[in-house]
Amino acid sequence: MIDKINVRVYAAAIRDGKVLALHEEYAGEQLMKLPGGGLELGEGLLDCLHREFEEELNCKIKILGHLYTQEDFLVSRFRENEQLLTIYYMVEILDNDEFLILDPCIEKIEWIPINTAENPFQLPIDRIAFEKLRERFL
Repeated sequence: MIDKINVRVYAAAIRDGKVLALHEEYAGEQLMKLPGGGLELGEGLLDCLHREFEEELNCKIKILGHLYTQEDFLVSRFRENEQLLTIYYMVEILDNDEFLILDPCIEKIEWIPINTAENPFQLPIDRIAFEKLRERFL
């Protein structure tokens, strides 16, 4: 039974025709995902993104605009009682040279070409967001 909603806020950070992806382990699974995370109570969407980038990658960002908001009902693959609502923005990283992976779950970062033949993301909403990104840039 669904009894919680989990609001997630992620960003497509673009540089030189590539988007930033994080490789991390979550709940025993290896994932490649866009940077971001869970909205905390009392926090705005954009504040959440700023916090996540500082906590995960020690960097500051500029919000460029909205990319995509999840439109379909989705249950979390990690918690069967949680409904997900995921929102994506496009951002610019202001201090690329200051990257420092602070989150121990993040194994590495990778810049993925937007024009890659295959959609490289595993999570269903990340896959949709990546396609929306391609529509804008290709």
